[in-house]
Amino acid sequence: MIDIRDILAQKRTTFSFEFFPPKSAAGAEDLFHHIAELEQLRPTFVSVTYGAGGSTRQLTHDLVLRIRAQTPLDPMPHLTCVCHEVPDIDSILERYAAAGINKILALRGDMPKNWSIETQGDPHKGFKHAGDLVRHIKAFNHARRHPSPRGFAIGIAGFPEGHPDTPNRLLELDRLRAKAEQGADFIITQLFFNNRDLYDFRDRCELAGIRIPIIAGIMPITSISGMKKMAELALGARFPAPLIRAVNRAGGDDDAVRRVGVHWATEQCRDLLDNRVAGIHLYTLNKSTATREIYATLGVKDSTGLV
Repeated sequence: MIDIRDILAQKRTTFSFEFFPPKSAAGAEDLFHHIAELEQLRPTFVSVTYGAGGSTRQLTHDLVLRIRAQTPLDPMPHLTCVCHEVPDIDSILERYAAAGINKILALRGDMPKNWSIETQGDPHKGFKHAGDLVRHIKAFNHARRHPSPRGFAIGIAGFPEGHPDTPNRLLELDRLRAKAEQGADFIITQLFFNNRDLYDFRDRCELAGIRIPIIAGIMPITSISGMKKMAELALGARFPAPLIRAVNRAGGDDDAVRRVGVHWATEQCRDLLDNRVAGIHLYTLNKSTATREIYATLGVKDSTGLV
């Protein structure tokens, strides 16, 4: 298994995919049908999300280990610190290390719905910020608690359109730089639909002294309902007027909307490649069709997932 740090150091654009853990056996089997179709694309790695407050903790762990054991894909679990204390995180890290997992996406994470501090306590008792989790994973590595000499590679989140909880963009970059300085190795961004936001974010990171690789998160629109859900989950995703105009021209036809969304994402990826981004991370929504179409149109053929 090649270390993601070494791959990113080659300065060639990586491709990676994201999945979320299904909540039923039928959903899991459907996901693995799509994973089988994506294996042939040989992504650099795949990531698996983690529910609010660790609500999918076991499901995430099970999916990561199944991908590791049953496919040639290289999985990276998301790990959040909200609602977790130090022993919880150590237990998770030890299990992943024992399974040969060598990368983690360290996040603060979302609060579970209806969480009550009065009855359930402080959700940040163990870790207040994602930077605290990054520092803890780095200490785990330094203590040689991972069988690999270099331990876990650590990713963090970036927000090209701005972090929804930090309107002050200078403060936002200060916090991102703090996470990087705690020991993060790369950034994966929240989804965005205008590449100028990514390039401006990349330039601002450079000016702020944040020089770890930035992997661009791309999510193809596949339906009107999905588009609305993106806006809700991303807490303010901006849809450019030309994209909205193209979706409106589809007249509510589901297949036409999907074609618009895939075309827009494909052109985003084409432009990102031309501008030498460190990587492209495709949010698959547990499906394979849009991702395979993007690959085919871009002509990505290198079996290593690099171009």
